[in-house]
Order: sequence, then C-alpha cells, then structure tokens
Amino acid sequence: MSISDLAARTRSAPPLPLIAALALTGGGLALLVFGATTERLTSPAKAAVALLGLGLLLAGAARLGRRWAGPGFDVVFWFGTGWLVLLALAVVCAPWLPFGEDRDVAASVAEQPFAGPTFTGGHPLGTNAFGLDLLARCVYGARSSLLISLSAVAIGTVVGGLIGMVAGYFRKTVDRVVGIATNSLLAVPPLILLIALATVLEPHLRNVAFSLALLTIPGMVRLARATTMNYAGREFVTAARAMGARRSRILLRELLPNVLLPILSLAVVMISVLIVAEASLSFLGLGVQPPEPTWGNMIAEGEGRVFEEHPHIVLVPGAFLFLTVFAFNIVGEKARLRWDSRSVQL
Repeated sequence: MSISDLAARTRSAPPLPLIAALALTGGGLALLVFGATTERLTSPAKAAVALLGLGLLLAGAARLGRRWAGPGFDVVFWFGTGWLVLLALAVVCAPWLPFGEDRDVAASVAEQPFAGPTFTGGHPLGTNAFGLDLLARCVYGARSSLLISLSAVAIGTVVGGLIGMVAGYFRKTVDRVVGIATNSLLAVPPLILLIALATVLEPHLRNVAFSLALLTIPGMVRLARATTMNYAGREFVTAARAMGARRSRILLRELLPNVLLPILSLAVVMISVLIVAEASLSFLGLGVQPPEPTWGNMIAEGEGRVFEEHPHIVLVPGAFLFLTVFAFNIVGEKARLRWDSRSVQL
C-alpha cells in the first residue's frame, strides 16, 4: 500500500472507530501494567486485571490492524508470533538476564519458599518449595523443551520425508514395505511407545529427542508419500524423465521443492505436539530429571496438596506450556492455509 493510498484511507474513514480502537488499546495496556505492578491487590486479583488488560489490548490491536492493514489482519497470529519471538530471545539471552537461581538449591537457602507471584521484584512469578525462581526455571525449561521438540521434529522431518518420497516415487515393493513399517508404528499407542523407550534408554536430552522423533516419522512419511504421488505424474517430472535425468535428480530437484512446503507446515504443528509429549514424560518422571528444569517436572512439583495451597506452582509453567503450544498451532495453521491457497493457484 502506497503512502497516498494510506493517507486517502485515513481521510475518508470516520474518526470514531479509530478513537475507539485507540481507547481499547490504551486502556488494555494501562490495565496490563497496573495488574503487573500494583501492590494493593492479591495475586489472583492481579492476574485477573492483567488478563482483562491483555484482552482489551488484543481487541484494540485487532481493530487498529484491520484499519491499517486491511480485513485480513489476524491479531491472534501476530500475538502467537510475538510470544514465540519473545520466548526465543529469553532462551538465548537467559545467561545474561537478571534471573534468580533456577536449579542450585544450596544457593536459594535464604529465599522464601512458595513465594507467590508479585510481577515485580526479584521473583516476579514466585518461587517453588526450594526457593528457586519460577521465571528462571520456566525460561530454562523452555530451552530444554524447545531443544528436544525441535531436534525430534528435524529428525522426523528429514527421515520421514525422504522415506515417504522414495515410497511415493518408486511405489511397488518399496511402497508396500514402507507402508507395513509405518502402519506398525501407528498401531502402537504413542504413550505406551514412549514409556517403553524411556524404560530402556537413559533420561537424557538426546534419548528423549530420539524417542519423540519416532512419533513424527509415520505422519511425515504419509504426507511426503501422498504429495510425491500427486506430483510424480506432472508434466515437469515427465519432461525431466524424458530428458534422461537420473532418479536422484528428479527426487531432489523436481519433487523435493513441492514436497517441502506441506512437510514444513506439518512440522510446525508437530512441534507443539512434541512439547506436550515431552512435558508428559517429564511429569511422569520418565523424561528430563530434576534439578534440570522442564515444564513437565515443574508441573509435577504441584502434586497433592501443594496445588491446593500454592496453585502458582502449577499455573506458571502451565501458562508457559499453554501459550507456547497455542502459538505453534496458530503459526502452523496459518502456514497450512497459505500452502493450501498456493496449491489451488498451481
């Protein structure tokens, strides 16, 4: 959109919707700051005020976005993207940020255990039973969860994508063998498979990532196979075969660029699935072991009466887990819709 078109739209639009959008945005931001910094309210009241401010801020941002960027502006998508960017920056810069102690119990002896969230001070999200800072543990837990899930998705995408492309292009015996192996993996319940692998392998980041990668391979194989079969009969593949191109060149140069987009859109969604799977393993005590923080073993700290008396022990890592999974789902769905629209145009 050019500057002249933007100026014309601004002059022609009625001022009242703009004022209402600015009022919603400003009011939501003010409530969000007030709920996060005030000392006059209890922790549940602070959280309620902050959530109300966040809702108003998103509503105002949605109106402003649709006004300046058109009706296709999706505030939820940009909120999810912003959360993922903020989380990634916090994970990368964690060693240099002024966080409290996240795992050394001896260094937190003087800290108050089960301190509630204050959103200010040295422990803005509170502490656990050992006085460890929950914000620091959530950020370092995100490092473990994201490292495991991204590694598992990368392994599953590469291995499953290549196997699916080979099966979809060569068909016949290769396709039958791959189909039997894929259906065999799908026949085993995922949680049972993970528990069985966790009892055999040591609970190390590498082993957990390898176990979770097995969950992604069957889906990637099926998607890559179906997409390859869809494009294998197209004119450009037939022309490359008629010109004497080798099979490896056809797979890598002609088919891979068309298979890559749907595979990547599924991979983004699978990241959220594997984050939940890793948290489930850690919650059951079969994943990464304490004192190494992950969202799963942090939630497990709230078992029994701890959750009744100190709900923030579960709610804080649960909020990080929910927002991250929600953001990956939104981004992956947006990528899938864009891929579908591109496929229709082609």
